[in-house]
Amino acid sequence: MTPSTTTKTPSASDAAAPSASDPIRTKVLIVGSGFSGLGMAVQLRRRGYSDFIVLEKAQSVGGTWRDNTYPGCACDVPSLMYSYSFETRGSWSKVWSSQPEIEEYLKEISDKRGVTQKIHFGQKLVSGHWSESESRWHLQTESGREYIAQYVVSGVGALHIPNYPAIEGIEDFAGQAFHSAEWDHSVDIEGKRVAVIGTGASAIQFVPFVQKDAGTLTLFQRTPAWVLPRKNFTVPAAVRTVLSKISMSRRLARWSVYWGAESLAFGLNGHSNLMRPIEKVAKWNIARSISDPELRKKLTPSYRIGCKRILGSNDYYPALAAPNTKVVTDAIDKVTADSVVTSDGVAHPVDVIIYATGFHVTDGFDQLALKGSRGEDLPSHWHQTGINTHLGITTEGFPNLFFLLGPNTGLGHNSVVFMIEQQIKYILKAIDAVESRGAQSVDVRPAVQERFNTEIQDKLANGVWTNGGCTSWYLDSHGVNRTVWPGFTWQYWRATKDFESSDYEIV
Repeated sequence: MTPSTTTKTPSASDAAAPSASDPIRTKVLIVGSGFSGLGMAVQLRRRGYSDFIVLEKAQSVGGTWRDNTYPGCACDVPSLMYSYSFETRGSWSKVWSSQPEIEEYLKEISDKRGVTQKIHFGQKLVSGHWSESESRWHLQTESGREYIAQYVVSGVGALHIPNYPAIEGIEDFAGQAFHSAEWDHSVDIEGKRVAVIGTGASAIQFVPFVQKDAGTLTLFQRTPAWVLPRKNFTVPAAVRTVLSKISMSRRLARWSVYWGAESLAFGLNGHSNLMRPIEKVAKWNIARSISDPELRKKLTPSYRIGCKRILGSNDYYPALAAPNTKVVTDAIDKVTADSVVTSDGVAHPVDVIIYATGFHVTDGFDQLALKGSRGEDLPSHWHQTGINTHLGITTEGFPNLFFLLGPNTGLGHNSVVFMIEQQIKYILKAIDAVESRGAQSVDVRPAVQERFNTEIQDKLANGVWTNGGCTSWYLDSHGVNRTVWPGFTWQYWRATKDFESSDYEIV
């Protein structure tokens, strides 16, 4: 790819210079500055390519690792693998790193790799359309600024739009309430009556911290999670030194973590009986912490492990067994000014409500109000056809639009950063294919996309997410899994290794 010499790309310091009526032009527009967006920007830089801009709605980089600041927030993939292959680090303080350490890692990379000055902070993309005559995307931000780009790369991710439950009366609550992804650190929960609604990945991490400070903790659980025992070990200084100074040791460590995680894919994809030994470990984790048989029954899932996200904690169950904690499994009927009322008519008095109810995942792309070549916006298009893409990266009718960590590329067993890096390589090859032909646009052929989605859904039909006896955020409103990649990550690497020009219309 040859760097453009005809367009001056505004830097972050230039961002305030143009008026709202002056469009800003660029070759590649990247949306978001988390692992996906930063990774894309870094790889463009590494190839000597400078004509790109990153749009970031906030005032700093980091994505979900900037936004989620709840107590105990940490990664559930070992940090040696939950990091870029081109920027490995041996100095991680713990096996599973905390949110501040991951956020700092992303900030350091952004500065070190010369990406920060390419980011336009405080610019939230709200709409856009493809101009067939120009072969360019016209995009508008919330501030009213217009950007014109040949290629658009969405790095918005799936875990950035908090999902508040549709419960009657939540707006009438007179106490303090917030979502775990929008943690209000000004709220003092010391001695308060705290309600936590939800028992997903975030709750597993922050509940033990809340339980220690709260006067009482009432946990409202709809479905219990499988929680494996896990102690987050501090990495000894000597080990950190070796990993930091000897690159081969980091590669070997990443290799072992990667293949260890890959082995779990056997049980998730059509061989769910292989998950039974892991279930026994999870049940032991409950038994060793919970002596009350009634509470133990409440916390034991009835579905196969892996059907929902597998979690890990050594202190979640002890927190639920504490004298000041109560686990409520009756459905929530409504919220009043000072209580949460369940379907059995019991009013549970509370001072603070923390919603641990996850994110808009399958419907998160509704925020991308982009109109394609037929004048149809992306949300409407996918509401009619289902969320269909080719390789989770492109979708027909939307030329030059690429997704990072798009539909059906999420994982239940390994690091999504691996997936992101394969997608970045694929997108660069797609752009190369356009540029080398002197063309303007690339759009996946409908038949190719349909074939890919048929294959994906056929594989998912045999997976634990479909047959494991649960419903989860992996499924869309029609019960179709639009989130998970059904297989090994090395299979995704193989599928994206080459860009097949015949799969696309290059105009």
